[in-house]
Amino acid sequence: MPTYTPPLRDMQFVMHEVLNAVDELKAIPQHADLDADTLNAVLEEGGRFAAEVTQPLNLNGDAQGCVLDKDTHEVKTPSGFKQAYAQYVEGGWPALSCDPAFGGQGLPVLINQCIYEMLNSANQAWTMYPGLSHGAYEALHAHGTDAQKKTYLGKLTSGHWTGTMCLTEPHCGTDLGLLRTKAEPQADGTYKITGNKIFISAGEHDMAENIVHLVLARLPDAPKGSKGISLFLVPKFMVNADGSLGARNPIFCTGLEHKMGIHGNATAQIALDGAVGTMVGQPHKGLAAMFVMMNAARLGVGNQSLGLTEVAYQNALAYAKERQQMRSLSGPKAKDQPADPIIVHPDVRKMLLTAKAYAEGGRAMAMYCAMMLDKSLHHPDEKARKDADEIVALLTPIVKAFITDNGFAATNACMQVFGGHGYIHETGMEQFVRDARINLIYEGTNTVQSLDLLGRKVLANQGASLRKFGKQIEALIQQEGVNEQMAEFINPLAGLAEQMTKFTTEIGFKGLTNPDEVGGASVDYLRVAGHLVFGYFFARMASVALQKIAEGSADPFYTAKLQTARFYFARLFPETASLMRTARSGVANLLDTDAALA
Repeated sequence: MPTYTPPLRDMQFVMHEVLNAVDELKAIPQHADLDADTLNAVLEEGGRFAAEVTQPLNLNGDAQGCVLDKDTHEVKTPSGFKQAYAQYVEGGWPALSCDPAFGGQGLPVLINQCIYEMLNSANQAWTMYPGLSHGAYEALHAHGTDAQKKTYLGKLTSGHWTGTMCLTEPHCGTDLGLLRTKAEPQADGTYKITGNKIFISAGEHDMAENIVHLVLARLPDAPKGSKGISLFLVPKFMVNADGSLGARNPIFCTGLEHKMGIHGNATAQIALDGAVGTMVGQPHKGLAAMFVMMNAARLGVGNQSLGLTEVAYQNALAYAKERQQMRSLSGPKAKDQPADPIIVHPDVRKMLLTAKAYAEGGRAMAMYCAMMLDKSLHHPDEKARKDADEIVALLTPIVKAFITDNGFAATNACMQVFGGHGYIHETGMEQFVRDARINLIYEGTNTVQSLDLLGRKVLANQGASLRKFGKQIEALIQQEGVNEQMAEFINPLAGLAEQMTKFTTEIGFKGLTNPDEVGGASVDYLRVAGHLVFGYFFARMASVALQKIAEGSADPFYTAKLQTARFYFARLFPETASLMRTARSGVANLLDTDAALA
């Protein structure tokens, strides 16, 4: 059975030594009294909950899955899930970064990010239940009416009710403009909603008293396409004026998907048969309101793969130290044993270090994004809010796609470390691979994220957002460029930063004459951009580590950080050269292939 140890030291390193988060966040009035001890204490307790409560349920939850009673339309979650969720609610975890006006604790999004990373390491399928609820909370907090907020936000904040996002229909996934679910206005201001949704994560379960569905649908006079979509709040149970639960709303789970992974999460087929709902936001503006939840979900999905990368690495590392097979090519290392532990073999170390580097780079980027999200939401200076929001928008598709691509590669590599033992269920490694695979698909496939990055976030504003982030890279290069100890980190970063401008301009000009050129280059482009961001954070982390060592620290953590950074720049970062070459090869070798694909 796999084990998990929360990576508290690395989280604290990024939070306090790299990002200087406490001082950064103290500029926000509601965080003026924030201190490192409080954040560390919350991290420790959250890590304990993940490791001791939800992680032991993961393997069995995968084997058991969820069960639908087709007569009652109720879903039973795996053994222990409901009880763990009750402990989660009792501990106040759902309220961590929620608005105190609705019962929240008002802590930074940054700390919530770290808690969710640990929960995802421990049990992704379970964590999706509260994770989606937090997204529903954010959408309602931003776009809900006063009445909706009064009725629903307190319960979502406490975790007594959970939330979902109901977008996908059998005939439309990414292209939501094709959706057919209808909303008929009623005399009392409500709407009766009829249609079918599929792939609804946490769409039905036994863990909470009520489920708040956010449903996309069309009004009778809606224009065609995505500009005719409205958003509606549709509860599983109607809510009485006094806040108590009323009649069952006709929104039912009619089936559960039989999936490759995340078996412990109920991926539901949902039928609405005149279900009563209320509108969220403005008519035909539903996507704008839903995008609050979708963007939160995209950051959350990156966090899911970050968690899986970390836990897969931990278990593969432990196994590699214990498993004895063959001798080192340079001679026996464990001379008193019949064979050496497999960690002596270079390729085993390559697989382990790949996972470690992807985890540590992903953690730094995800935590930075969370801190920027805090600034974009609450900083008193309007320019600071706008700048932070622009950076978050730029990095969101990178967090979602780059971390999930890396996470699938890392979990596969860690399963490979186990050899044949990784392919069987009880070691837990093959589950990590299966669970990780969905993260490249939902909340917008990684190709969609790549198109969003290159088309909307970079080319649409002539690279202004990319240049804004690039200024941070330039500042680091100027600061450390004369430091010989930093040359092995700064030089490749500076080289890519310089190439990125030309690379972006070249793809942009090609796209002006043939938009398909953007489509042909976008996936490679996102990986190059991902390495630019990872390279920046690895250089920052290396700088801190070198400084601590120079100050006399003998903590092996800093030596380990430098070794991981060296591996990253030597073995992973160089793929940017081949990616730029393939992106520049043009779209003809993809589209002029009708005979090949006949």
